[in-house]
Amino acid sequence: MPDELLEARGLDAGYGRVKVLWGAGLTVREGESVVLLGANGAGKTTLLKVLLGLLPAWSGSVALAGADITRLRTDHRVRRGMAYMSELAVFPGLTIDENLRIGGQFAEPRALRARMEELYGIFPDLAHRRRALAGSLSGGQRKMLGVAKALSGSPRLLVMDEPSAGLSPLFVSEVIEVLGRFRGGGLALLVAEQNVTFLDLADRVYTLDGGRVGFEGTVEALHADRALERAYFGLK
Repeated sequence: MPDELLEARGLDAGYGRVKVLWGAGLTVREGESVVLLGANGAGKTTLLKVLLGLLPAWSGSVALAGADITRLRTDHRVRRGMAYMSELAVFPGLTIDENLRIGGQFAEPRALRARMEELYGIFPDLAHRRRALAGSLSGGQRKMLGVAKALSGSPRLLVMDEPSAGLSPLFVSEVIEVLGRFRGGGLALLVAEQNVTFLDLADRVYTLDGGRVGFEGTVEALHADRALERAYFGLK
């Protein structure tokens, strides 16, 4: 069994006096792909923000590679190997090249240059428009830039919030295909989604409903549970 890379336990969190997470927890192992499945309003984004330090945990703990990072600033978590791709994914007012450089801002300059050239080879549409503003790209191209930006720092763990948002089924398949390429290189993934197509990437699945984690297991076990299948496989 691979070692645990990310471990969250008993997380309570919210906004003001509104509690959103109720004892939520999950684990992601080295090189593993985990999908956090839930409807809009289930608390997925809140949980991801707590994991990244963008929102404080009221209680509970978060550990990365065995070290407690519960109170660590976001930039320190990034330096330790975490990367985050939000629904927006990119900075529209910056160029493609500038977006990639921001994504890899904590990398050694030579390593970042090599990584950027590698990513431009994978995303040729971006390579041809390096100095174009991200805001000039199509929705699908922006999402691909968001993936490249998140990967430019060569993270150990990529945390993604609704990567399917605003995408056609064709572009969703392309995003999944690209992410699949990096899994062999040891990249771990935590993908919060309501689009069940992303289960094609998953080694394990968690479901989140009302800020509480319900099911945790393999995709096969999720399919075998008829109630869960009815509840989650109707989501689009």
